Amino acid sequence: MEEKTQIDDINREFYDFRYEETEENTYRLENGLTPEIVSKISEEKGDPQWMREFRLKSLETYNKLHVPNWGPSIRGLDMGNIATYVRPKTEMSGRWEDVPSDIKETFEKLGIPEAERKSLAGVGAQYDSELVYHNVQTEVAKQGVIYLGFEEALKSPEWGPMVQEYFMTLITPEDHKFAALHGAVWSGGSFVYVPKGIHLSFPLQSYFRLNAKGAGQFEHTLIIVDEDADLHFIEGCSAPKYNEANLHAGAVELFVKKGAHLRYSTIENWSKNMYNLNTKRAKVEEDASIEWVSGSFGSHISYLYPESDLVGKNARADFTGVTFAGGGQNLDTGAKMVHLAPNTTSLITTKSISKGSGVSTYRSAVYIDEKAEGSKASVSCQSLMLDSKSRSDTIPAMEIHTDNCDVGHEAKIGRISSDAIFYLMSRGISEDEARSMIVSGFANPVSKELPLEYAVEMNNLIRLEMKGTL
Repeated sequence: MEEKTQIDDINREFYDFRYEETEENTYRLENGLTPEIVSKISEEKGDPQWMREFRLKSLETYNKLHVPNWGPSIRGLDMGNIATYVRPKTEMSGRWEDVPSDIKETFEKLGIPEAERKSLAGVGAQYDSELVYHNVQTEVAKQGVIYLGFEEALKSPEWGPMVQEYFMTLITPEDHKFAALHGAVWSGGSFVYVPKGIHLSFPLQSYFRLNAKGAGQFEHTLIIVDEDADLHFIEGCSAPKYNEANLHAGAVELFVKKGAHLRYSTIENWSKNMYNLNTKRAKVEEDASIEWVSGSFGSHISYLYPESDLVGKNARADFTGVTFAGGGQNLDTGAKMVHLAPNTTSLITTKSISKGSGVSTYRSAVYIDEKAEGSKASVSCQSLMLDSKSRSDTIPAMEIHTDNCDVGHEAKIGRISSDAIFYLMSRGISEDEARSMIVSGFANPVSKELPLEYAVEMNNLIRLEMKGTL
């Protein structure tokens, strides 16, 4: 309890990112939610009583909190116009052929069944507010690995108690307004438990598609990797483009036990009307490690700062991310590292690209406690602006409470070299292709960390962004 209270105190401070409140960013959202609506969602889903009470308590917290004040303005988001629950016209299936043809066609275009056949240990696909497909390879299930839809796990006699024990204990409704909103209206998501000593040779994947106009998606991901176990989990997100705002306010809670390892990879390809206000956090115990690999494309506004709480000695966290902000986008992204134990290590490596009046902001927080002697933290952020209209900012925050540590920060902002463009064009490459090649090379530290199919997808997204067709 003392450790959790300390982390909560650190988060309350760092979520302000040393910004003063202004009239522009502290307005209250139009509510659009009532206890009756939240109760109806809970009834529709058949929640156990403790979850119904949790939702209503979260709604109370939501109504008390101001909009977060650390990122770009979100005044264009009116919660009164956001549908908090949209049920697809199908039930969840474990057989691909049973998924309705219109939904199946959408996911086939995204390559879900093809990726599953080639290289996945299991896959879940969510359409709007509900899972529509979920499957785990037989050999994976035989190892005792549990991969369920979150709501299925919640109602399971075997796994329901574990869900209740861990649910929203890392990300609490009190953290910020959209965490409280998530606690009230969450829907869908994934539950994963990897038993002690089990090493999965292929990744699990979950894919989220928000297809309804003017809707919100609030999936909850809970992953527990037990002692000395190993897992790679891939998350993919997409949405079509509409003229009115959509909202993504999911939550990801990761528990990495003693000696365990988790790699969490994300490729987000939201549409330009999306407000992406996602919250992700990991608790990393003694001799354990977490790797975050993140590719962020699309969305109108993003607040995204995965956090690693290093609570055991020798714990380690690596974050590698790339962000591409095109015209009309303001992407505020980065990472948070909290060192609470001796000899812990964190490494943040980010690349941001901005083009056509796009705004890319790197925002990070590193906290090293007085008990975290011998710890090491390194931050490297590089930004590439592709024209004179784009903008890039770097806003790091560090709080160090011990002299016995090694902390470094490096930032670099630049433009594409005209000499490099000329050299490639002299080899018969067009100017547009030369620019795309240079940007892809700039983003290579992220793409090389992904499985081949996802690296190809990310490079395709970069090329589309360069052409302005995404």
